[in-house]
Amino acid sequence: MTALTLARAGDLDRLLPMVAACHAETGRDSDETMRRDALAPLLEGSPHGVVYLIGPPRAPIGYALLSFGWSLARGGLTGHLAELHIRRAVRGRGIGSEVLVSLPRALAGAGLRSIDVEVDTSDARARAFFSRLRFRPREDCVTMTLALAR
Repeated sequence: MTALTLARAGDLDRLLPMVAACHAETGRDSDETMRRDALAPLLEGSPHGVVYLIGPPRAPIGYALLSFGWSLARGGLTGHLAELHIRRAVRGRGIGSEVLVSLPRALAGAGLRSIDVEVDTSDARARAFFSRLRFRPREDCVTMTLALAR
């Protein structure tokens, strides 16, 4: 089983290159300052989310980032899998599946009621991956975003 370790402030320098690689692969526009500023509060214990290192803590092979919210309809605490990244060299070995089996079990014990993930509608591979792990699309809603000025 692949180890999951809650990332702390001392892990920032291990996380930054992986986050940069993830953002580059997915075409997200971010710079080092933005990534550092977004990660630091989570690594310092912010209640708004967590980052887990995947694999050996001193040499992680990936990370999972979850943010937390609250839903009356779902009965309480919810999670949003904002990012799941596995280094390209070790993909295809079932590591992501292991993470998405063990992580919900651990978080359910802490009171989490559900986990959401956003998948690009054109990404059939990602949709199939999450479907195999019992994530289901919500046909009754569409995610809409209002970007706030920075």
